[in-house]
Amino acid sequence: MSGHSKWHSIKHKKAKVDAQRGRIFTKIIKELTVSARIGGGDPETNPRLRVAISSAKAANMPQKNIDNAILKGTGELPGVVYEDVSYEGYGPGGVAMFIEAVTDNKNRTVAEIRHLLSKYGGNLGESGSVAWMFDKKGYILIPKEQYAEDELLEIALECGAEDMTQIDDYYEIYTAFEDFHQVRTALDEKDFNIEKAELTMIPQNYIGVEGKEAEQMLKLMGVLDEHDDVQNVYANFEIDDEEMAKIMAE
Repeated sequence: MSGHSKWHSIKHKKAKVDAQRGRIFTKIIKELTVSARIGGGDPETNPRLRVAISSAKAANMPQKNIDNAILKGTGELPGVVYEDVSYEGYGPGGVAMFIEAVTDNKNRTVAEIRHLLSKYGGNLGESGSVAWMFDKKGYILIPKEQYAEDELLEIALECGAEDMTQIDDYYEIYTAFEDFHQVRTALDEKDFNIEKAELTMIPQNYIGVEGKEAEQMLKLMGVLDEHDDVQNVYANFEIDDEEMAKIMAE
């Protein structure tokens, strides 16, 4: 199983716990603010903001918090000015990594990301060094328990999805980047229980890691995910299921 897919599942479960502690709220508020600043405060005309609002509601963020974050982004309320940044580099074993962040201090964030990569056997690369190894796709997560695989696959494909896979207790539906909102809307209208929907980066190929490198890779993904400025981390690693379960248990 690809580390990318497995990590999606781990991160999704972890996000539920983080939401209870309020940690995920910080990341979502930053995304709401930046989305509104770049594309305006109307989700009907701002697809990125629409996705951010969906994430906020899935995390049970109060509507007032959502509204205030958007107003700060549009400048109608005072607030910190955040901006998008992305970093490319390598993890242990030569794993390609693409990191998306939102920050109010680029110098601080790049120094911290460089330190974390180095600490866990990786290094920061030049812009463009690994981005070409990933394809931007739509990603929709639906619980397995409520739907038969054949039924959901048929409907997803009719709605314009490209593919569907299974991971743990979920179906993962993938779409072309430009078809994401169309597919999401179509599934919504059919009353499917969508637990997560976002734009993501899918590796074109994978690098297998094991032993110490596998352990370092998972620790690196964990610490980056914990970083307040980091919104998303994409990596093309692959780890044996048993080995990954053992590492995560430790």
